[in-house]
Amino acid sequence: MSLNQSLISPTAHPQLEQALRHKLRRRADTAGSLGELEPLAIRIGLIQNTLKPRFRNPQMVFFAGDHGLAVDGVGAPGQASTLNVTRRLLTSQLPVSVFAHIQGLELSVVDCGVAEAVPPHARLLSRKIAHGTRNARIGPAMSLEQAHAAIRAGMEIADALPGNVVACAGVGLGANESAALLMARLSSAPVRDLTLAGTYESADALARALVSMQGALARHRDASDPVEVLAALGGFEMAAMVGVMLVAGSKRHLIIVDGMAACAALLVASRIAPAVTDYCVFCRSHSHRGLDVALSLFHASALLELGMESTDGTGAALAWPLIRTAAALLTEVAEGEDPGPSRPAEAQDFAPDFAPQALAGHGPVLPPLPTPSVSDER
Repeated sequence: MSLNQSLISPTAHPQLEQALRHKLRRRADTAGSLGELEPLAIRIGLIQNTLKPRFRNPQMVFFAGDHGLAVDGVGAPGQASTLNVTRRLLTSQLPVSVFAHIQGLELSVVDCGVAEAVPPHARLLSRKIAHGTRNARIGPAMSLEQAHAAIRAGMEIADALPGNVVACAGVGLGANESAALLMARLSSAPVRDLTLAGTYESADALARALVSMQGALARHRDASDPVEVLAALGGFEMAAMVGVMLVAGSKRHLIIVDGMAACAALLVASRIAPAVTDYCVFCRSHSHRGLDVALSLFHASALLELGMESTDGTGAALAWPLIRTAAALLTEVAEGEDPGPSRPAEAQDFAPDFAPQALAGHGPVLPPLPTPSVSDER
């Protein structure tokens, strides 16, 4: 069995898709078309492999980590520290935290590699691999063993999360630039196009950042395996998201992707198990061009375009009611309508069983590893 078959099944199911379209068409005959909500509803039905999709215990998970590349001056000047953003997320001092609460999204933050110690909190999951990555311009951002450990930590988190939907977003100094490097190496997109020009105070500052980033790409030009590229250029928070996305896809859970770091993680995950993208919808909390390019790598567009410049995850929180509404088109039975079956007669549930150890032994992805000790090395 090939790796992608053993991990995640594609959602393609012609009989079920036809039945979903027929169900929506019957409703449109009496209530009219609901435009882009209808293909979203079909996608959700295919993800859950049912004519009556339902969501339960939706999760919004932020993955926090610092990046050694930031010592070269990449990133927005005056940006709040990763520790500060993490604290504000946990104490509902950011709009996204408030929105998540209003929409019934269970918010948690994973400390994957924040440079400072994060105070304990009921919604904090401490999975610190190290106190930030190293500078990718000088050497690998992390060792291959650390990348494996972070992926495994994400898989274990996803395996324990309740519910059948998870929104993923990353926070951290240097995260956007590290994500741009990762996506540039794994695709044909130029790193300049993926870099957030609007976050720099001047053209000179952007030019200096790009010199550092081009140096990182040149240093790791021989890295080709997706996990090796992740270790060379990425971040602990991206690695953890890779693990979460792989497990979520294997369980036929909806994955909401918001931001550059989440897109970079998904690109790595899709190189391991291509069908994982079938389970994703995309949101955005920024209007920058770099994210336009990132979304184009998946031939995707964001569910909402609100012109925001906010913390990653904000767009996901605001789009959640739209996603629930799309599912309700199929689930909430109209007056006088025959409730009908959950699946057409031809449809069969073909989701495979999955455990975090399912990746073990597949090339360099996840060999058995000891639990790493936290290191202060950057």
